[in-house]
Amino acid sequence: MEPWSRERVGKLEELEIESELLRGNPLGDPHVRPLWVYLPPGYDDDNSRYPTIYVIQGLTGQIDMWANRPPHRPTVLERVDSLFAQADVPSCLIVYVDCWTSLGGSQFLDSPGTGRYHTYLCEEVVAFVDGRYRTVAGRDRRGIAGKSSGGYGAMVTPMLRPDLFGGLASHAGDALFELCYLPEFGEAARALRDEYGGSFERFREDFRSRPALTKPSDYPLVNTWAMASCYSANEDGTVDLPFDVATGRLRDETWGRWLAWDPVRMAPCRAEALRSLRAIYLDAGRRDEYFLDLGAEAFRRELAALGIDDVFFELFDGKHGGIEFRYPLALRYLAERLQ
Repeated sequence: MEPWSRERVGKLEELEIESELLRGNPLGDPHVRPLWVYLPPGYDDDNSRYPTIYVIQGLTGQIDMWANRPPHRPTVLERVDSLFAQADVPSCLIVYVDCWTSLGGSQFLDSPGTGRYHTYLCEEVVAFVDGRYRTVAGRDRRGIAGKSSGGYGAMVTPMLRPDLFGGLASHAGDALFELCYLPEFGEAARALRDEYGGSFERFREDFRSRPALTKPSDYPLVNTWAMASCYSANEDGTVDLPFDVATGRLRDETWGRWLAWDPVRMAPCRAEALRSLRAIYLDAGRRDEYFLDLGAEAFRRELAALGIDDVFFELFDGKHGGIEFRYPLALRYLAERLQ
């Protein structure tokens, strides 16, 4: 490939949306958010209406990261444009949504610890896009896709709002929490004990004082606190950890609050929503460091137990990172199913 950008076949519009729901959020994060909308080739040539696929990011993801160029690889924006340049791929609008928080992410949920990101996505962003563009404004023509925490959001959002989303695609989405989160609790507890006197506040002060993610203990601490702020925050905004900081021993009640948000455990309770979907795409690398290949398999088996067998499922040779080449596969699948 050439080591520089090429002219797009479609068009990317970079917008801002002013959110009333995120105004005054608990973290003081911006309530004016960027929103990028990709218009496929031919959008300006007629008055046709188009299905829409919302694309969401993993933990620490900011919207401009979609333009990052990995070594010897196209950017995600280039991959999407190349996909829709193919004559046999049905045209769709692709909406890149920013749900970043200063903790790293929102899990696309409403939480008193982070803000109302689920409602922001479902009510404000969807309405904004449908009001501005020629979309087919119905759930059967609207999908959502993402990787990692974005894959988690892609799994749970249609379960929570089947009236809005008719298809999902999850790349290594967070699932089967005892495998993807629990192994880090010991690392986090040990780091808090040895480096920060058992205090997350001392960790955050240290984290803000230096280049981020430069200590081995940074990621488990960032990830654990971010997830606790999404899954086990209290109404007053305080956050309960799922383990005792001194020993790492699980706090069963708080851990139970986390498990209630596990897609594998949510599925039986949201069976009708899942049965109503027109498209379900799941994949993960077989060597995923967070065992999200096993989480994807567990979620697929829950779907099968509910009688949902029309699912695209693939485990491929790969780890957690460097799998952006999978995005066009999922987007093509959704584009074909949501016509």
